[in-house]
This record gives sequence, structure tokens and C-alpha cells, in this order.
Amino acid sequence: MFFKTSKPLIFIAFFAIYFIWGSTYLLNKIVVSELPPFFLASVRFLSAGISMMTIAAILKVDLLISKKQFLNTVVISFLFLVYGNSVFVWALQYLSSGFSSLIASTQPLFVLIIMKIIDRKPIKKKSLIGIFLGFIGMYLLVSQQEITATENSFLGIVVMISCVLSWSYGSVFVSKAILPKNFLVSAGYQMIIGGLIQMMISICLKETWSSPLDWSPNVQLSMFLLVIFGGIIAFTAFNYLLKTVSTEKVATSAYVNPIIALFMGWYFLNEQLSTQSMLASVILLTGVYFIASRKRV
Repeated sequence: MFFKTSKPLIFIAFFAIYFIWGSTYLLNKIVVSELPPFFLASVRFLSAGISMMTIAAILKVDLLISKKQFLNTVVISFLFLVYGNSVFVWALQYLSSGFSSLIASTQPLFVLIIMKIIDRKPIKKKSLIGIFLGFIGMYLLVSQQEITATENSFLGIVVMISCVLSWSYGSVFVSKAILPKNFLVSAGYQMIIGGLIQMMISICLKETWSSPLDWSPNVQLSMFLLVIFGGIIAFTAFNYLLKTVSTEKVATSAYVNPIIALFMGWYFLNEQLSTQSMLASVILLTGVYFIASRKRV
């Protein structure tokens, strides 16, 4: 462990996963408005991955990886970064950042369902309440006429839900997969592999590449924040918390992130939030709370 346990560090780490991760929806929305999504992702993840591996090397961490670990890393990288993240960012072209964050907040719901299907265990009453509320909130969210009537918005919703499913299955896969023991090395390989795959996708799609010097100041700043804060710092904070406090407490980020994203989208991008969206968010996030706060069996 690179950091000692202390209350100030725990507070800072929670701030990171609450506010930094919550802000990435806004930052991705800003960047994808100017840069092609897969080019964006390749730059972001390659930069973060190389930085992580450099830090690991400086700390003299073993960077060797077995064939089995490498293959699992490729699968996880695709589920998390290539499809779960980059395709989600692609869909941000058609939906607001705040609305998108609410769709992403359903991840604990899908993780629970996938785990129960794989493990074939009965779902507890508290989790059933969470699933029920989650689906009601999801229906209210995606059934709004002002959203579904917008061009390509329905496509964006369907794609985002599939991305959440990909991320959710990836979360379950990680718990059973053989990976490098050091989380910094594991994440570094995931980001580099994901970045290379997305670079190839970008080339195949003939996306327009550009120099960072040609980007607008807002995009330059947003990309910097995504790489340094969203990629390296928040991820490190997340893993630090998993080793320091209970998983249930760390999972509270699932229903704090959307609140941050909704506010930032409204404040910085003038995104409108309808009464039905607010009602849906309350029901949806309550459902996520029931799932995230359930006692372990």
C-alpha cells in the first residue's frame, strides 16, 4: 500500500470519487463537442496509462504480466474503456451530461442482477425494492417526450444502457479474473491496451486527428483534467478507499456522481432539468441506495 490510513486522506479520497468522477460527464461533453470520440479516448487513456506505468516504475513495482493476466486485461479493457466508456462518450453527442449521468447511475442495479444470474442466488427483499425503484426511475427518465422526440436521442439512450451493461458485466468479471496484484500496474495496462484499441478504431473510422495545440482552451483544460484527475487521481483514490473503508461506503459514489453531474451540466452548459427528470432521479437514486447499502450475505 502506497498511502497510510488517515482521516484527512480518506476525506480527500471521497472528495475525489464524488466530485471528480461526477465532473467527468461535463468534461467529456465539452471535449466530444470538438474532438472525435475514439480519438479523444485514445489520447486520454494512453496518456493516463503511460503515466501510471511510469509512476509504478519509479516506485519499483514489478511490471511483468503473465499471458493469462494479459488476456483478462484485454477483456476488461474492452468492457470498461472501449465499449463501457468510449461508446458512452460517443452517445453524449445526443444527450445532456446530466441526463447521461442518471443512466450511468443504474450500474449497481445491473451489477446485482448479473451477479444473481451468474451465482444463482436469491435476491434479498431490500435489493428487490432497489431493483423495482430503479426500473421505475429508468422508465420515467427515458420516456420523456421532450427527450425521445429529439433527433438520435433514442439511439443515444439505447447505446448508453448497453454501455452500462458492459461496465456492469466487467465489474463482475474483474472480481473473478486473474490480474496483476498491483492495482496501479493493472489499471496502467488496461488503459494502454484500451487506448491502442481505440486508436485503431479511430483510424478505421477515419476520424480527424488534431494536435493539442489546435484545440480550444476549454478542450485543452478538459482533457488535462480527464487525464490527470479523472484518470490517475480519482482511480488511485477509489482503490485506496477499497482497501481502507467498507465497500458499501465506497459504493455511495454511484448516487452522488449524478447529483454533481446534473448540477455542473446545469451551471456550466445551461442544461435544462425537467420536473419528470428530477422525480425520476429521486426514485432512481433511492433504488440505487437500497442496492448499495444492502448487507453482505
